[in-house]
Amino acid sequence: MANPVRVLVVEDEPAILELIAINLEHAGFAPLRAASAEEAAHLLRQTLPDAALLDWMLPGQSGLALARKLRAEARTRELPIIFLTARSGESDKVAALEAGADDYLTKPFSARELIARIRAVLRRRAPQLGDQPVEISGLRLDPGAHEVHGNGRGLELSPTEFRLLHFLMTHPNRVYSRSKLLDGVWGDDAVVEERTVDVHVRRLRQALAPSGHDALVETVRGSGYLLRGGARP
Repeated sequence: MANPVRVLVVEDEPAILELIAINLEHAGFAPLRAASAEEAAHLLRQTLPDAALLDWMLPGQSGLALARKLRAEARTRELPIIFLTARSGESDKVAALEAGADDYLTKPFSARELIARIRAVLRRRAPQLGDQPVEISGLRLDPGAHEVHGNGRGLELSPTEFRLLHFLMTHPNRVYSRSKLLDGVWGDDAVVEERTVDVHVRRLRQALAPSGHDALVETVRGSGYLLRGGARP
């Protein structure tokens, strides 16, 4: 079973923080709680979440400053960021977007809209975390059903190979080093050696061989791996 999507919530009002966290849990996400930018930075040193919800007005460093910091660091540069704030002026929204926010939601907001915004941002920023089927050259992967078919033929993949294939299929024609694949598929807090990637790529190719799709996964000598082809829904 796929690991739940981890969402960092940075909010200094305890009641609002808990309400957001509960709604995230009900939607199948795994919330990480922080009451300040400093607490968020401490959490981020331990683990890299899949998305972040930032309040603007925080004690100490503001959410705006935190967003700029996240975008400036290579490790968190691609982290999807949504602002949750009472500041509703156009200039505030522009400032947040210029600081690197992917979306901006003003308080009060509904839980349904928040969850929908998170999923929309994840589809854009991190498609491998979504539940939309993806197909390349007759190879179809359905995250919701956890099924892979090659030219209509069912293929058996382990959970790890499934996640690896999903990542590669949602980022076609891009070369990923072993370390990038570890971050994207296993998570940067996983204790896994880079050579483990080679083992799983070999197993993935073996699983795709019955339908002839093993050739889609290419080795780029000295750089890493890529999946060749154009993805379509």
